[in-house]
Amino acid sequence: MAFGEQPAYLRVAEDLRRKILDGTLPPHARLPSQARIRSEYGVSDTVALEARKVLMAEGYVEGRSGSGTYVRERPLRRRVVRSGFRPTGPASTYRQEQADEDVKGTWEAHSVQEPATRDVAGRLGVAPGDKVMRTRYLFRTDGEPTMLSTSWEPLAVTARTPVLLPEEGPVGGQGVVPRMAAIDVLVDHMAEEVGARPGLAEEAAALGGVPGHIVIEIRRTYYASGRPVETADVVLPADRFRAVYHLPVR
Repeated sequence: MAFGEQPAYLRVAEDLRRKILDGTLPPHARLPSQARIRSEYGVSDTVALEARKVLMAEGYVEGRSGSGTYVRERPLRRRVVRSGFRPTGPASTYRQEQADEDVKGTWEAHSVQEPATRDVAGRLGVAPGDKVMRTRYLFRTDGEPTMLSTSWEPLAVTARTPVLLPEEGPVGGQGVVPRMAAIDVLVDHMAEEVGARPGLAEEAAALGGVPGHIVIEIRRTYYASGRPVETADVVLPADRFRAVYHLPVR
């Protein structure tokens, strides 16, 4: 194969993708059968099958048991705003994750104490096995599941304080910055690492997606005088949301 030449299955997938994007194959339309793809494009069954697999992996089509493969509805992507600025509106766990003040939402949370894994310990600057408070969140915007977040806080910082449980106490549910300020721990910056990966089955179940479809993963850590005081994994469905950053320019 010459440099730059696509394999046959990618050429077929590209043409079918173009038809989906320009509306020739609209949402909910049935994808041409394997036999029809083989006939129309002059390719083998193997090539036709691989082309369909590509479109399914990319999220353009979905299989329906006993019925066939259909073009998926592709919703307009909504914004989840990430910001280094403290929002002017009321502090909340939701606003911590969605800094667009025109967007309203709710969240559910569950906290439990557990030993820090090696990964979490490295991110928090503690020893593996040290106790942390893990909190899992499901965020909703206009009733629709928007994102998942799992956060960890070192009990070396929060134990025996009113902010031990992120969603309880006098400043419960107000986000990391005001909660830490309540115990005289002043958060001065945060760092985020953004990546993408296939979504896990449990993430798809919570967010209404399909296992294996790509999710955006944001690894966020808050610091106070160089010390990590909270770290979190924030997960968004990549086909429905995009992360937008507003950052100060110095």
